[in-house]
Amino acid sequence: MKPRRISKPVKIGNVTVGGGAPIVVQSMTKTNTADVRTTVEQIKELEDCGCEIVRVAVPDSEAAQAIKDIKKAIAIPLIADIHFDHRLALSAIEAGCDGLRLNPGNISDPEKIKAVAKAAKERNVPIRVGVNAGSLPPSPNPQLSIAERMVEAALAQVRLLEELDFELIKVSVKAFDVPTTIEAYQSITQKVPYPLHIGVTESGPPRTGIIRSTVGISTLLYEGIGDTIRVSLSAHPREEVIAAYEILKSLNLRQHGPILVSCPSCGRAEVDIVKLAAEVEQKLLKVDKPVKVAVMGCIVNGPGEAKDADIGIACGKGRAILFKKGEKVKTIKEKDFVKVLMGEVGRL
Repeated sequence: MKPRRISKPVKIGNVTVGGGAPIVVQSMTKTNTADVRTTVEQIKELEDCGCEIVRVAVPDSEAAQAIKDIKKAIAIPLIADIHFDHRLALSAIEAGCDGLRLNPGNISDPEKIKAVAKAAKERNVPIRVGVNAGSLPPSPNPQLSIAERMVEAALAQVRLLEELDFELIKVSVKAFDVPTTIEAYQSITQKVPYPLHIGVTESGPPRTGIIRSTVGISTLLYEGIGDTIRVSLSAHPREEVIAAYEILKSLNLRQHGPILVSCPSCGRAEVDIVKLAAEVEQKLLKVDKPVKVAVMGCIVNGPGEAKDADIGIACGKGRAILFKKGEKVKTIKEKDFVKVLMGEVGRL
């Protein structure tokens, strides 16, 4: 893995992004922001599973004004997602948002950006220059690739903010197409010193979206690119947070909650490992400590993987060996697999 790119640190509320700080996990609510109660409930769910920054859509003035009441009820920083109307950004700043996302594809007028930058600077509110491949502004260079046009759009707004003496900046250049996304981030990395928010936009429902997001995000992270991440899924945003942490854990970049090692099962298995692993996975959702749990189904890799975990079982016909910190503890009956395993997890 390449050394991580060190960017200028930016504070969003009480969370530091960039500058060598841990990679931050973000998500976005899928509620009507003006519905304060429902939005707060969803943000609370996100807080419970480890979301560190949340973004809300601000399509109108009612949504912007709701930010004030939402902020009173949540513990994590809130970013206002602004499109088309810069006055909504001004209202969101007034309501107390911790950060803004502006889209150069639909807010590019220098005077409007100047007004937003002035208000944001007065309150130390960072701005993410958030470029999406699906909403690019017209380009004076039509021969450019989509990735090149994304970088061009981002740089134009970044340079404008810099001319206004505003440097509380994050940047994102996201596309649905993974190679385009990777190319754009590889390019922008060389051109700006600011933290980068990475992800694959509109990646789809969980089954396919997690794969697409993982390929793109993991490739960038492996190259040392990325300061915050969001896994964009057509699902409850809780699933985005869980997937994001699994990506970070798989690259040993963050530890958050348990790691479950389970075999895929095969003709050698003498217990229903698929069912057992699913049951253990569901119960581990309630655990927030970084414990490594193994559920293995036969004698080939089972004992070795189970011994390598903090707690694990290597299953045979009707019974399993329980391992703890590499040591065999006891043999347990099949009917007690989950109960005993989770009991040991709790004690750890």
